[in-house]
Amino acid sequence: MAASTTEEKNQNHSKVVCVTGANGFIGSWLVHSLLNKGYTIHATIFPGTDASHLTTTTTNPSGGVKIFELDIQNTNDIHNAIKGCEGVFHVASPCTLETPKDPNSELLVPALKGTLYVIEAAAKYKVKRVVLTSSISALVPNPSWSNSVPVDENSWTDLDYCRSREKWYPISKTQAEKEAWKKAEESGVDLVTILPSTCLGPLLQPSLNASCAVLKQLLEGSKDTQEYHWLGVVHVKDVANAQVLLYETPSASGRYLCTNGIYQFKDFAQVVSKLYPEFPVHRFEEETQPGLVDCKNAATKLLDLGLKFAPIEDAIRDTVESLQTKGFLDKKERPNLANTRPGSEAWQPGL
Repeated sequence: MAASTTEEKNQNHSKVVCVTGANGFIGSWLVHSLLNKGYTIHATIFPGTDASHLTTTTTNPSGGVKIFELDIQNTNDIHNAIKGCEGVFHVASPCTLETPKDPNSELLVPALKGTLYVIEAAAKYKVKRVVLTSSISALVPNPSWSNSVPVDENSWTDLDYCRSREKWYPISKTQAEKEAWKKAEESGVDLVTILPSTCLGPLLQPSLNASCAVLKQLLEGSKDTQEYHWLGVVHVKDVANAQVLLYETPSASGRYLCTNGIYQFKDFAQVVSKLYPEFPVHRFEEETQPGLVDCKNAATKLLDLGLKFAPIEDAIRDTVESLQTKGFLDKKERPNLANTRPGSEAWQPGL
């Protein structure tokens, strides 16, 4: 096994790929995974942001990282980063923990322009494939989806519905992915998209990201139902592995939902409460996502490619430990109660 791993790294050593948004939560883990497989990476980061962790979180990489500080809306900068690459992982997309004051300039335009410029550069330099990191926010909310069928890759977020409720992030992700498909078809670019659910796990980057903030706020007593932003949870390591898998699998095509099951946020909150009884986790009595159909194996397309998902309990524990280590979440004394820790049985949606 060790021999084949070494051989794989040697084969990939000359392969150069570009990762946009490389120092974010998902981007950092993607860089980590690619380095461990021997790839050389052109890593784009927003000017002035910290990228030191990109070269200190991997074990004996055969490849290397070249940092490109750029504005994703600058087409010349993007071309410079992608030139010489055989593949592109487009992860960069604006995401804010706060309600944007100017949705167009803060979210909508950067997400769309950046994506289109990446596709243009990929076409110019004839890259092997572009793997675009979209989001479940490009799947839901979709009020017209049947209440008897689990959400899958055929669903698209209802933009008018989001506009009426000023939900700008789903609009930005949906518009960017839709236009990416159009641009890729026009320019002959081989495009695959991955749509992760709420992504949890250890934070490699120094800052708090939006998806891990969802768990942090829940542990601190938030009663937000995540009505517009929820399908389930996925471990960030699984997302990174899935991105590489989609790049390296020639037969991969289309959209790929990436989640360890679909279930209500109230069910997730119940699991978190059982794991961490010392925190004031709110127990939701009513459906948090009315009409959402549970599905254990929702990511069928990725499962069929051989991806294995970590249990959601692992994703929760890894996130909490990381949040506490980095000082984003206070540690609390556990209550002296018997049987506060769930057993070894695998958690099932709806239980």
